[in-house]
Amino acid sequence: MSIERAIHAERPPTLAADGVPASPVQNVYNRTFWLCFAANFSMVCANALTFRFAELVTFLGGSEMTTGEIIQVGMIGALASRLFLGQLLDRYGTRLIWSGASLLFVVSCLTFVGIRELNWMIYAARIGFAVSIAGMSTAGILYIQNQVPGGRRTEVIGNFGSSGFLGMVVGSQLGDLIFWVTDQGAAQFRILFGAATGLAVLYLALSLIVTHGDGHERPHETPHIFRLMRRHWPGVIVLAAMMMGVNLSVATVFLTRMTTTRGLGGIGTFFLGYCLSAFCFRVASASWASRFGRHRLILMGLSGHAIGHVLLAFCQAQWHLIVPALCCGFGHALLFPSVVSLGSGGFPRQYRGTGTTIVLGFTEVGVAISAPALGWLIDTCREHGVADPFVPMFLASATSAVVAGIIYFLATRNATDELQQSVPDGD
Repeated sequence: MSIERAIHAERPPTLAADGVPASPVQNVYNRTFWLCFAANFSMVCANALTFRFAELVTFLGGSEMTTGEIIQVGMIGALASRLFLGQLLDRYGTRLIWSGASLLFVVSCLTFVGIRELNWMIYAARIGFAVSIAGMSTAGILYIQNQVPGGRRTEVIGNFGSSGFLGMVVGSQLGDLIFWVTDQGAAQFRILFGAATGLAVLYLALSLIVTHGDGHERPHETPHIFRLMRRHWPGVIVLAAMMMGVNLSVATVFLTRMTTTRGLGGIGTFFLGYCLSAFCFRVASASWASRFGRHRLILMGLSGHAIGHVLLAFCQAQWHLIVPALCCGFGHALLFPSVVSLGSGGFPRQYRGTGTTIVLGFTEVGVAISAPALGWLIDTCREHGVADPFVPMFLASATSAVVAGIIYFLATRNATDELQQSVPDGD
């Protein structure tokens, strides 16, 4: 199936956010979409270069738990910013917040270039980095989903997110190349984060171009995030969002340490398989939300992560990373658009910024909880003489995905999804 056919797959009649029937032939893949697509590609590519952040901490003399603690501090900063981020988006509009977060992204990456020791600067830079990622990802997703009818939000969020898979492939491969062609030492990290800074500048420019001339109509009321959470609580979907955060901790923080410790080479092979799998399944599953329902897709996505993490525990060669990468990519492809659209869809359009912020915030909660916990588990197993401390770490993350899947199934087994439609037998 071609991408064009997949993204225009048959879907049921839907209503736009204002209640007006949406045309099934409306072209949502226009100049705005592709500018956002390019911007997201550059941001994720820059972020993928920082997947070797754990290597920087180790180079500076830190432990696995130190890495987890720095990541946790950054996530706490991002979560704190989310207390105000949604309200700011609703009040002042996407352009101002998006450009501000993009500028902070540039400053944070540039700060990483100059870090020479483990001190307060690395913590401050990581906080700025995490806060900027939170702001940029929320603003980008909010902007793109507000350009389309309500019934096509899951589809467009998914295809917009495909740019992230491409960015992850390019960024991880570029990171491996930088480490391969440069001598070990501080120069590797200066080049690595210097490249990330350049991509951050490109992202800032694209975000300004895509929002040029946009106006914003401020809602009559902009309630605080806690009031909106009580009024439109997304329910058990937040557990699935937290498990997305656990997967991020495994894939973007500790995977590079595992491949280095086991002598498997870089992380490029894993992320190539991960992103190609996620991209292909994202395109192939364009109509799955209406066929099977998003709750079922979330259960399938959690299963993909669980299987992938179990397989990672036993990888002993570079090519062994391919199958778990395919499983994790499958999980990501189904989880992200389903979680975001279900979680934010319960909020009125004028408060969709807060809704998106809350859902993505629980992903960061998952990172903040799991990163130091998994780092502590690795260090503790190593101290107690476990031959390969990464095995229990991967098994623990897989178990958490299984437990979350069981809880989610029990909570939603009788739930319905308004996007789901009946499919004739044999279709």
